[in-house]
Amino acid sequence: MSERRGGTKQRMLVSAVTLLRERGSRGVTIDAVLAHSGAPRGSVYHHFPGGREQLVDEAARFATDFISGMITDLAAEPTTALDRFIDLWAQMLVDTDYRAGCPVVGVAIAAESDSDLASDAFATWSGQLAEHYRADGLTESAATTLATSTIAAVEGAIILSRAERSTKPLDDVRRMLHAYHGALASGAESSS
Repeated sequence: MSERRGGTKQRMLVSAVTLLRERGSRGVTIDAVLAHSGAPRGSVYHHFPGGREQLVDEAARFATDFISGMITDLAAEPTTALDRFIDLWAQMLVDTDYRAGCPVVGVAIAAESDSDLASDAFATWSGQLAEHYRADGLTESAATTLATSTIAAVEGAIILSRAERSTKPLDDVRRMLHAYHGALASGAESSS
């Protein structure tokens, strides 16, 4: 059976994202991606002529777009969307036996990383969440603050959940963010 166009590159990107999630940026080596994806060595030079740096960059962008799509797909009442977002992360942690976190964090903490890439990813996700919150009636300022708080709290909870091998930190963050959203929504209603 012939491999569809882009299949090898896609496999390599998925493998690189998996390694980013499990090992961080430094754990994404050409040899590790080849071993994980089963791709032939020549594929690296064909699909990623910039080598490891290009592979890590494209994998992080691929992951950013995937998570962005998850947020877009959560278009529901904001607290329901928040629950679904947290549930997805909790399920990913459980499914990987707490080995895999957010791939963008793996890029953000690496000394050699492209900090603009991580910054842009977090800004994109915060912007998307802020849109959900604005649609729920929050002011621009409140929506932006809550969105930034959501990303920061969930990312921190993912790291704690991995360390503790428990989804409890995500559950705690869920309760805190619901309370925060409720307080901001009440404030928006009372000022109307």
